[in-house]
This record gives sequence, structure tokens and C-alpha cells, in this order.
Amino acid sequence: MTSATVQLAGRPVHRVGFGAMQLPGPHVFGPPRDRDAALAVLRRAIELGVDHVDTAQFYGPDVSNELIHTALHPYPDDLVLVSKVGAVRDAEGAWLGADRPEQLREGVEDNLRSLGVERVDVVNLRLMDGSDVPFADQLGEMVALREEGKIGGVGLSNVEAHHLVEALGTTEIACVQNPYNLRQREGQPVLDLCIERGVPYVPFFPLGSAFPGAAKIPDDPAVVSVARRLGATPSQVGLAWVLAQSDLVLLIPGTSSIAHLEENVGAGDVVLDADALAELEA
Repeated sequence: MTSATVQLAGRPVHRVGFGAMQLPGPHVFGPPRDRDAALAVLRRAIELGVDHVDTAQFYGPDVSNELIHTALHPYPDDLVLVSKVGAVRDAEGAWLGADRPEQLREGVEDNLRSLGVERVDVVNLRLMDGSDVPFADQLGEMVALREEGKIGGVGLSNVEAHHLVEALGTTEIACVQNPYNLRQREGQPVLDLCIERGVPYVPFFPLGSAFPGAAKIPDDPAVVSVARRLGATPSQVGLAWVLAQSDLVLLIPGTSSIAHLEENVGAGDVVLDADALAELEA
């Protein structure tokens, strides 16, 4: 893995981390198909030098956090745990908003309990589509939780540029987590703003959505062509392209497979030359 690090809420992390979203069962709901394999993936991630693990109490729900606690607690001193609040799951697995200030607080408490920590290093405020809760009220509660020592840094997820501008006018923002990949660049204004303001950017779905039916970056003919020429895998090229957008980009690719984990971590060492970047842009 590349030795380059980025400061995440005052903690240095390598640029390729791990996202725990794929550890629970299908549709991020229920227990994993293979619990032992899920635990092995987490432990192997740490062996490979991963020091940034992204999770959420509503993955499962409680499944990802319980697996992380079982596999990794007591946590390595250099491990940065990042979670998110703003949603819950119902009994059928539907994603529901839970973004009123008191619900955000409850979500943080749920993360503290399930991860077995007194403070979560970073918690992202995940904005839910269609919410009528004022952003300022949500942000104020997150800042209060940080001041109480329950979280180390306030992040934002699924936000537009105006949200980030408003937030930065109020407080320090640890990171922004938005969808972004070679084909999905609607979030470019937010990425540009993060670069301008020095805020780490953590794209989710860097290889395309993990959900069925979505376009997958590794299947793109240009990505396959570049990978063949560079002696890398298409997934590594797709991830390397996102890393190449800025030194502030942090990746959290998820998987339930050790082989895929090792492949993803290896993307940190893939260097895209000018010809490769031009071919991918075209």
C-alpha cells in the first residue's frame, strides 16, 4: 500500500481504507452469508495496513458494527473508525430517515454501544432525500456531540455544495462522503469545493453501485484496456482513477472477499500515466 496519508479529524490514515457495507447479508440486511469469512476480511484488512474503517450501525442493522467489534477489539491505536447517522432500517430492511436532532444523538449512542468505544473518531451526518429537518439543526446537534466528546469529528454525507459551504461557515468538517466514480461525476462541484477548502473527500461507490443492475466501472472497455496495458486489474484502475483526482481523496472500497480486499488495497500502488488518464477521460 502507498505510504501517503491524509489527516482525518486530526488522525493520519492511508488513502485506501475499508468500507464495511458489504459485510452483512444481501441488501445490507441481516447476518452475513459466512460470518467467519467476514471476520477474516476485517482482520486481513488490518494486516494489510488499513487504518480507516467505515461503517454504520444501520448496516444490518448492528451487523457491521458487531463484526468489527468481534474481529478487531481492542482496536489498534492507529485505527480510525468512521460511522454515520441519519437513517434506520425497518423490519423488512427498508431505509428510513432518522435525522431529527434527538434521533442523530440516539444514532451516535447506538454506534458507541455496538462498537464498544467511548468516542467514534468521525461520524458523518447522512442527509436523507425528502427530509424536512433543517440542516442547521442537524449540524448543531452533531457539533454538540463533538463538544461532548462522543465523536471526534463531524463529517457530511450525500450533500450538495451549498450544504458544505453552510457547514464550513459554522464549524470544521472532517470529511465529505458522496457518490463519485469514473462514470458518476455529478458530485464534481462538491469535490472541487473540498479540494479548495482542504476537506478530505471519501467517495462511496468508487467502482459503481454495489446494488444489482447498476453499471460497474471494471466492466468499462477503456478501464479494461488500461488495466491490461499497466498489468493491473480493472478494479484497481477504477480505484486509481478516483485517487488521482486529488491527494485529499480517501477510498473505502468494500468487499466480503479477502482476494478482492487485497486487490483493492493494491490499487494504492497503481500509477496512472498521462496516456492512461487521457484514455479513461475519453
